[in-house]
Amino acid sequence: MNDLPDFIIVGAMKCGTTTLAAQLAAQNGIFMTTPKEPNFFSDDDVFARGEEWYRGLFSTADPGDLKGEASTHYTKLPTYTQTLRRMSALVGAPKIIYMIRNPVERAVSHYLHEWSQNVMSGDPVAAFETFPELVDYGRYGMQIAPFIDEYGADAILLTSLETLMAHPAEELSRIGAFLGREAVWKPDLGAQNVSAERIHKLPLHGLLVDNPVATGLRRAFVPKWVRTRIRKARSVGKTRPELPVSLVSKIEATFLEDRAVLGRHFPAHPALDACYPFAS
Repeated sequence: MNDLPDFIIVGAMKCGTTTLAAQLAAQNGIFMTTPKEPNFFSDDDVFARGEEWYRGLFSTADPGDLKGEASTHYTKLPTYTQTLRRMSALVGAPKIIYMIRNPVERAVSHYLHEWSQNVMSGDPVAAFETFPELVDYGRYGMQIAPFIDEYGADAILLTSLETLMAHPAEELSRIGAFLGREAVWKPDLGAQNVSAERIHKLPLHGLLVDNPVATGLRRAFVPKWVRTRIRKARSVGKTRPELPVSLVSKIEATFLEDRAVLGRHFPAHPALDACYPFAS
């Protein structure tokens, strides 16, 4: 049995890859790894686990299954530079799926996630200056170009969160056809990895909130309605910082330059219109 992937979803981060992976995993004849994001080829500490560890992720697939994994770290240049070299040396020529979304919205989602974890400050201008990956991970043309050079454009399917949400059945069917399996949208799965209820973590959050003792004390002595009210008051949706117009305009200009790169590889692709409404 070939215990290596037939296809790999390579990203992008915050673009709906968890939902896509869940939909594919629910199809007959398609196997997705657990964990969903092995990050084997990108992360040095995971790669150090060795080839047998990676092959083991696919060992429970049924004979004849198409096997896949979905690791958004694979399109995180310049953070992870060894991904493609390691991947091509072991896997050979897998089919590649690249899922994108409006890059400004992706950057905002990325920033808010890091802010909610206290990794980045509530000053978005300072955050975007200090952490260039907020923009770089959404430069889709730059990120996918090395995969095109290695495998050819025909081996890569470009899709978008916007298209999958607007036309889920049709887009999943198109993805299935690319892989060589019928794929039927499962509406009961819903959206995966939704962050609308994400909580902005406080200092010492792990010590004071996310531990069994603190949880037990809260449940024992704090009424549920009080806990619910506090949680809602701290929700990201109510307290999140907003990007100033000047910063949005600046990153839009960068993304428009990168859109031209993406357009050369995927001319007249529907994702270009769906993901870049600010291009007109």
